[in-house]
Amino acid sequence: MEEHFQSSEKVRDFVIGMSDGLTVPFALAAGLSGAVDSTAIVITAGLAEIAAGSIAMGLGGYLAGRTEIEHYDSEERREYEEVEHKHEVEIQETKEIFAEYGVSEELQERIAREMSKNPRKWVDFMMRFELGLERPHKNRAHQSALIIGISYIIGGLIPLTAYFFTDSSETGLIYSTIITVICLIIFGLVKSKLTGQPLLKGAMRVTLIGVAAAAAAFGIAKMIV
Repeated sequence: MEEHFQSSEKVRDFVIGMSDGLTVPFALAAGLSGAVDSTAIVITAGLAEIAAGSIAMGLGGYLAGRTEIEHYDSEERREYEEVEHKHEVEIQETKEIFAEYGVSEELQERIAREMSKNPRKWVDFMMRFELGLERPHKNRAHQSALIIGISYIIGGLIPLTAYFFTDSSETGLIYSTIITVICLIIFGLVKSKLTGQPLLKGAMRVTLIGVAAAAAAFGIAKMIV
């Protein structure tokens, strides 16, 4: 069960990094393509954005991971204080948890009293079933930063690949759009499969968001220029 939880967190980090990586640099490249006819400028700006974006996204993932760990530790300390200083209140709360599962009142009392003999296990139980919290992995923050940052870089490089092999930014945009839309569809299908969503609906949602962002950036750049 613990491995399943960790895998779910890694999948979530991958989805966050890849979805932003595919969308933001694609929109930036589209906007620049509408303003300048230089693939060198598009590539330079795109690489700069990917570098900055991956660092910012990775840092965000790290801070979120640290916050998750610190929140769990804070709540755990509070639970230890409560089982020591508010013993009977915690006994009652434990009984209420079992009552929700249809356990008889007599058995609730017996189980709660038995659990109270082992404070560490008791606190762990209350953290899970009273507060709905799972203990984060000790390396959660670093793993989150690494996965989000790398997946952002991978996703961000995809829209830029076409500009390396074309002389015109508008031609590059055409090929970039084709490549990115295909990747967005594939990513949407994979994401939907991993998260248990309808495949077609999930793929269309991801693709439309990416295309809409790029179209908006391109249109604004054209109007300004």
